[in-house]
Amino acid sequence: MSGGDKLDFETRPNTAPVSAADRAALLANPGFGRVFTDHMVTIRYAEGKGWYDARVEARAPIPMDPAAAVLHYAQEIFEGLKAYRTGDGSVTMFRPEANAARFVASAKRLAMPELPPETFVDSLRRLVEIDRDWIPEHEDASLYLRPFMFASEVFLGVRPANEYLYCVIASPAGAYFAGGIKPVTLWVSPDYTRAAPGGTGAAKCGGNYAASLAAQAEAIEAGCDQVVFLDAVERRFVDELGGMNVFFVYDDDTLVTPPLTGTILPGITRDAILTLAAESGLQVQERPVSFADWQADAASGRLREVFACGTAAVINPIGGVRFPDGEFLIGGGEPGRTTMALRQQLVDIQRGRAEDRHGWVQRVL
Repeated sequence: MSGGDKLDFETRPNTAPVSAADRAALLANPGFGRVFTDHMVTIRYAEGKGWYDARVEARAPIPMDPAAAVLHYAQEIFEGLKAYRTGDGSVTMFRPEANAARFVASAKRLAMPELPPETFVDSLRRLVEIDRDWIPEHEDASLYLRPFMFASEVFLGVRPANEYLYCVIASPAGAYFAGGIKPVTLWVSPDYTRAAPGGTGAAKCGGNYAASLAAQAEAIEAGCDQVVFLDAVERRFVDELGGMNVFFVYDDDTLVTPPLTGTILPGITRDAILTLAAESGLQVQERPVSFADWQADAASGRLREVFACGTAAVINPIGGVRFPDGEFLIGGGEPGRTTMALRQQLVDIQRGRAEDRHGWVQRVL
């Protein structure tokens, strides 16, 4: 595939799919990331040949040589988004074209081939269509889609690989807040940083998440739910959580989030919140927030709410912050009014319960 050529998919239905009864049992309580559908998408790439051999086929292990480049030099990127059932019986996705654009940006940063956005979105649609029965019907559940790409060339050498494999798998996901929405407590890492200027912070690659695991373990040991990172240069300014962007709500109805300076992932949920907040009358600012100001403004009451956002949780209120020298609460440790209003507004759009004025929702079925 090259230029504007459209890639044709070959469909090979799974000859031994999960039975309807077993599927229903799995969908009753799927959790997150542990149950998978019957099929997957695969597309191959070779230097000089382009994208080829696009398939929808039975989900199965991927044969891999021990010398596959990804195992040694970590050329790997991924995305995450959801397919939803709506009240009228249709199935939709939320802003898949934005995920496609970010996938291209991540590929550029890791010197990988760029999958055309239309092929990216088409691959998602095809997997959702064939595995439609795996989409949970109960409220707040969804089908999580995981597109990813890695260097598959068998070669030991520090250079961009010449061969790649793109895949999409799908996993039914239960309600993220099954027991009700609860504010999380954050740990401010004193030793670890997530990304530095010029690094891969703005790319959605596995290495960024691997680098956050030690800090996340430190957070758990400190009795916290998530880690929040400070900038790598001055260790003063808030960057983001291990896998979520962060927002601050002040008593003058100002909504602030750290700017995208190359060290922060440009979250698709983050972008939607910025739009909805401005439409709701909030004064939206993208500017640095120091940890010292965070602590002082929480103590004075000027800072009313803080929340994190991402695909899985949509919006998660933050109730408290811990660090080696102490801890503090935000808004009494309870979910804030603005946080919950923005969350409801966004979820209603995603679920087809509110008007989609921005063309964010794409119907699949």
